[in-house]
Amino acid sequence: MNPFNYSKPNDVSQAINLAGPATRFIAGGTNLLDLMKENIARPEHLIDITGLPLGDIRETPSGGVLIGALVSNADLAWHPQIEQRYPLLSQALLAGASPQLRNMASTGGNLLQRTRCYYFYDATVPCNKREPGSGCPARDGLNRIHAIFGASDECVATHPSDMCVALLALDAVVHVQGRSGERTIEFADFHRLPGAHPERDNQLADDELITAVELPAQGFAANSNYLKIRDRASYAFALVSVAAALEMDGDIVTDVRVALGGVAHKPWRDQEAEGVLIGKAASADHFAALADALLQHATPLEHNGFKIKLARRAIIRALSDAAAGGRAR
Repeated sequence: MNPFNYSKPNDVSQAINLAGPATRFIAGGTNLLDLMKENIARPEHLIDITGLPLGDIRETPSGGVLIGALVSNADLAWHPQIEQRYPLLSQALLAGASPQLRNMASTGGNLLQRTRCYYFYDATVPCNKREPGSGCPARDGLNRIHAIFGASDECVATHPSDMCVALLALDAVVHVQGRSGERTIEFADFHRLPGAHPERDNQLADDELITAVELPAQGFAANSNYLKIRDRASYAFALVSVAAALEMDGDIVTDVRVALGGVAHKPWRDQEAEGVLIGKAASADHFAALADALLQHATPLEHNGFKIKLARRAIIRALSDAAAGGRAR
């Protein structure tokens, strides 16, 4: 771990004024500290934001919920408003990490997780995310856990978060603040595909701080399900995960959301494919048609073609459980 300076500002403005290309904000540190210990991240200055007033959960005037960036994953998962109105988010949070990590991990920090690609974490091999232009050994190496959507020649890594998959399905909005002021980013636009710049995971400027995540009023409380498929039952990242949400009139689907995790550099959603189910009965055949439409453009690598079949089955099951008012598995 390299030497670094440390500051603990008293307010958001002070934190933002300290920020720059060589700084990192730190809250729970459940990912950043690992990266620093492995010499993958080498910030010159850590800005500790744990004392900032960003720990509230409150209702918005439009009937949604505003979640402060410093709310822990554990507090968010078990918050009565989230459990009752947004069970999809609660399920996704409880599917991630371990109880100890959920106690430390923050809402804002969850959005900023770096990939868990084993090449990225190995400082002895090239990686375009660490050193742009050095190469991507995952393309021709062991790529079982890597992307089947949205990859580029420079990077085939996947985004690790469970929480973010649910937030994409719920059409969340990210609130950020920088030296130029405040702005909001639609969750679908917050994370980036790798393209020619895989070192950039999101749309934040160097001086911008996530202050909150906003959920709309519609939480799909009656019919939603988060399904995570992983190599072991606990504390493992998803091979494929599905956040499924339905609005129904009787057995007819009037609105549908399907977001996937473990398959791309960002949580993945295809609204055109979702449209296949609108106006149809909630049946396994119609769920399969949606899955086929969503997966038709998947591009597997040598070792991860199994993810396509796995994702198809997971989508059908998650939608079936959602239609039945199902819970997390």
